[in-house]
Amino acid sequence: MGTQLTTGSTIELRELQPEQWDTWYDVLLRAFGGVPEPSAERELYRELTQFDRSIAAWDGELCVGSAGAFRFAVTVPGGASVPAAGVTMVSVAATHRRRGILTSMMRRQLDDVRSWGEPLAVLTASEPAIYGRFGYGVGTFQLSAEIDTSRVRLSVPDGTDDVRLRYAEPADVVDACEAVYAALVPVRPGMLARVRPGWERVGVLDPEDGRDGASPLQCVLAERDGETVGYARFAIKPEWGVGGHKGEVLLRELAALDPAAESALYRFLFDIDLTSTLRMYGRPMDEAWQYRVSDIRRCRPRFRDGLYVRLVELGAALQARTYQAPVDVVFEVEDAFCPWNSGRWRLSGDAKGASCERTRDAADLSLSVRELGSAYLGGVSLASLAGAGQVRELRSGALAEASLGFGSVVAPWLPHGF
Repeated sequence: MGTQLTTGSTIELRELQPEQWDTWYDVLLRAFGGVPEPSAERELYRELTQFDRSIAAWDGELCVGSAGAFRFAVTVPGGASVPAAGVTMVSVAATHRRRGILTSMMRRQLDDVRSWGEPLAVLTASEPAIYGRFGYGVGTFQLSAEIDTSRVRLSVPDGTDDVRLRYAEPADVVDACEAVYAALVPVRPGMLARVRPGWERVGVLDPEDGRDGASPLQCVLAERDGETVGYARFAIKPEWGVGGHKGEVLLRELAALDPAAESALYRFLFDIDLTSTLRMYGRPMDEAWQYRVSDIRRCRPRFRDGLYVRLVELGAALQARTYQAPVDVVFEVEDAFCPWNSGRWRLSGDAKGASCERTRDAADLSLSVRELGSAYLGGVSLASLAGAGQVRELRSGALAEASLGFGSVVAPWLPHGF
């Protein structure tokens, strides 16, 4: 079934068909620079594509746009796993810009997400300026670092020496690593429950032409009493200078079930022979290594945006999570793109649960759905958004109450892209 953009337009949106996938995917790759992907990576993403959740824009026989939505579940404060559409593979051909194609795909997609009964849509943005007008707000941030391991020391907690480490072939221990990942999903807001098979293989993709001089992917398991309690996936990039070795450890992924296992893995990465730098990207903002290093400045920490969150069904989304302090506030919400969310909503909740219903009561806070998306996972403060002029307090004290309630004990984090 197709959707024509406007009267007289030659552009039509249609559900992607399997035989069209190669054409559709090539349009996407061209929009992101046109560099071909290794065959194994391409085939895996074909396998992961959900055709009934993917949109193709056509100008006659030409495919000129793409958009998809993976099926995930996202952990929210309180530990619940909420169904979410993982918006992905969005592109418009450079020859067809400024014709309303992106807006039309976002319109259709959010209507579809609502019809699927998924209260959230989430994405990672290639260009952050694009998605705010569709109601997405940045909800998580991620930490990167370049640690000078020749000069920075790492302290470790009691029990670290009880953890046994061993090398393993990455492809041979996917199931053990996936079990660790799955155990961590309920612990931190923003974590993705990978409800569709295949995602566990993304972490071990290792095309040779993408290594840029680094080794093949390596994996170390952390074990205690014969049970896997953590893992690290990484590569080594050897380098030598006039003063000797200056190799780099490139951390791809690290997960652990407790502080001792996490510390054992990081200590190992700090101490690998013939290396002097540990590079890591996309780590949790509150990860503990920051407080165990001897010199944080020589770690060169920096942060950037991570997951963008869109409340598709506002009431269902807000009552799916809990609140770390009692809240009873009325929001006046503006949502021009999904007008069914606009209006006044009373949120009442605490650490045990919540309700969110429409109301005619006077509003306590005024904001758009974008700000609610930013605050939803607990990593962005409503008070900070108010300081930026994006939230307006209408009842004295309501902002402090809501900001405290919406917070999270641990920083929300997106563990991997999609």
